Amino acid sequence: MKMLNIKIVIIILIIIIIQANRAISQFITGTVYEITNDQKKSSLPGANVFWINTTIGVSTDDKGNFKITKKNINDFRLVVSFLGYMNDTIKVNKDDTKLDIQLFTENKQIGEINIKENNGSYISKINPRQVQVITTTELYKAACCNLSESFETNASVDVSYSDAVSGAKQIQLLGLSGVYSQIQTENIPSVRGLASSFGLNYIPGSWMESIQIAKGTASVINGYESTTGQINVEYKKPANSEHLFVNLYANSNQRLEANILSAVKLTDKLSTMVMLHGDDFRNKFDRNHDSFMDQPKVTQYNIFNRWDYINNGKMVSRFGIKYLEEKRIGGMMNYDKNTFVLDTAAIRQATQNYGIEINTKRTEVFWKNGIMFPGKPYQSLGLILSGVNHEQTGNYGINIYDAKEKSMYANLIFQSIIVNTNHKYSVGLSYILDDYKENYIQTIFNYSGFTVTGNTIYNNNFNRQESVPGVFAEYTFNYMEKFTVIAGLRADYHNIYGAFLTPRLHLRYYINESTIIRASVGKGYRTANVIAENLSILASQRKLVFLETTKQEQAWNYGINMTKEFKLFNRKAEFDIDIYRTDFVNQVIVDMDSLTTEVFVYNLKGKSYSNCYQVQFTFEPVKSLTVLLAYRINDVKTTINNQLREKPFVNNYKGLVTLSYATKFDKWKFDITGQFNGTARLPEQKKMPVSLRRATKTPEYFILNAQITKKFKYYDIYLGGENLTNFTQNDPITQWQRPFHKHFDTSMVWGPIVGRVIYGGIRLTIK
Repeated sequence: MKMLNIKIVIIILIIIIIQANRAISQFITGTVYEITNDQKKSSLPGANVFWINTTIGVSTDDKGNFKITKKNINDFRLVVSFLGYMNDTIKVNKDDTKLDIQLFTENKQIGEINIKENNGSYISKINPRQVQVITTTELYKAACCNLSESFETNASVDVSYSDAVSGAKQIQLLGLSGVYSQIQTENIPSVRGLASSFGLNYIPGSWMESIQIAKGTASVINGYESTTGQINVEYKKPANSEHLFVNLYANSNQRLEANILSAVKLTDKLSTMVMLHGDDFRNKFDRNHDSFMDQPKVTQYNIFNRWDYINNGKMVSRFGIKYLEEKRIGGMMNYDKNTFVLDTAAIRQATQNYGIEINTKRTEVFWKNGIMFPGKPYQSLGLILSGVNHEQTGNYGINIYDAKEKSMYANLIFQSIIVNTNHKYSVGLSYILDDYKENYIQTIFNYSGFTVTGNTIYNNNFNRQESVPGVFAEYTFNYMEKFTVIAGLRADYHNIYGAFLTPRLHLRYYINESTIIRASVGKGYRTANVIAENLSILASQRKLVFLETTKQEQAWNYGINMTKEFKLFNRKAEFDIDIYRTDFVNQVIVDMDSLTTEVFVYNLKGKSYSNCYQVQFTFEPVKSLTVLLAYRINDVKTTINNQLREKPFVNNYKGLVTLSYATKFDKWKFDITGQFNGTARLPEQKKMPVSLRRATKTPEYFILNAQITKKFKYYDIYLGGENLTNFTQNDPITQWQRPFHKHFDTSMVWGPIVGRVIYGGIRLTIK
């Protein structure tokens, strides 16, 4: 009898164990974690884990653990996501019951990087749009004092001076001015409006975590202004930044710069960060002997305080306020505003000195909020608010330009899925308010030969207010992660230009692990800020003439891109090819060709387009040596005065070679960059006096930069050189001997004005 009872108990226990195993097998448990800088595991509470193409999901607990059912699951792929980290898709065996999943921040995502992380720049494979990410590793390959100096090693973006006295810099993307690219900071419009000419200098390099460069039209979620692309800067975040970071820089021209960053984690959810920037350059020098400073004197102070509140899996809130003051003085070596007196006799005798002074005060505020829905990791609600107050006063010789801008931006975004994660959508509302007050006073001297006979004063008021509410929707279809379609449409109503639609389409075809093809088409709109975007005219004696009321600019952009990975020298290599075309429906033409003493502004009457072709090849011939070769052809033409002509100051080609070598553990780093620049057309020269005529085309030229970095435990020391070939343009100013003459023109800049520059610095990092 006892034996029978024992057998019954054993049978019952076996049944219980079998049932328990069955119950356990219906679930998968696991941990989501990251590897910190000190190579330790750190759990990620609040990470989202869900089965692909379903609404079945969970969030990790406070120790990063999760438990998710396998019941009724046919596609055993788990999607893991967490704010600030790259999404990952894990293939799970049906019998698996335990998983450990490591997530990577954007800078560490191994699967995304072209060659290896040390290369510092990669093209995202996951993003359906063609996006190149520049990490801090890449930014540290050059001095990178601000955003305008962050593209020295990039083949897609060109940076040049817009005139020879103010120090204003402009970028070109796809052969067109940077005003046709949407420049943002953390997906908030930034370098636009009155900041168009100097805004690239307002973003210090040491503050940046990464830069994303997207060619072609961007998402409709971010607005209607992007035509040729989007440049988005991600600032460093308090939660994962250094406790203390200091960067001190100096160069052979006596430019000094200091950056101090400090992040503090106040609680598990709340952290804050302070960023300080100071830039001082007061040294006057004139190496081309034209009596003008080769660089303006610049003093800038910049402070940024941000607060992050992160309640994992529930809410993210980020708030920041930034304040900047900048003063720049340029012109003749003997210019002193305090003693400046306008003297007609001095003008006639060409002894009147000339100078510019621009003072800027700028305040920026933003507040970003994201709400997640528990149990629905695919669903979120976001609200972005920002405001800008920009005040700028300036004199350009005897021309005066004072301007104020008050801008507000709001964007409300809701995103979710339709049935499963193969069908995602985003909808939302946006609003932009720009209030501009611009006063431009220009004085034109009348000459009879070289005799001053009088002067005429033109007082122009360009005050305006733009109010643009908008609504948008974007649908994303993903088929087996092989084929992705993003279709977006937004409708906006402009108080001046009325209602308009912005359609955009992006396609991505993942042929295999080594080959990806992308295509895009879309429309972009913008309002031209003629004065703020063309300060080089103010610094000259050309008369600015508006022939008609300017219209809203409109353009279509089409593009196709292919990325191919393969093995070379038994190491990974990558080949990229881009083809993009921009067609303008309307464009505001700033005509410097029709007359040499005037600049005419009018709307496009005819064709205007840009064709851009680029190839890029990255490989590693030997261990730790990365080589990048790139070549781009620009074909940019515009109808000017009823004639289709090459657009001035656009190089017909650009070549780039970069070499990067790092020793073991990155103790030493060596970086060399060579830039080959093709010819560009200059504005019409035949109508100039014979003695002042230039060649119709600029020469080809080569620029060489290099840097060496030595890494220690807590700090890096770097030493480098810019323009080591010492190539300069000798004649950036036309009629420099007579700065108040009608042919005085500071905008004829096509190459470097400053010669060889040697620099050095130290970066201190305390984690």
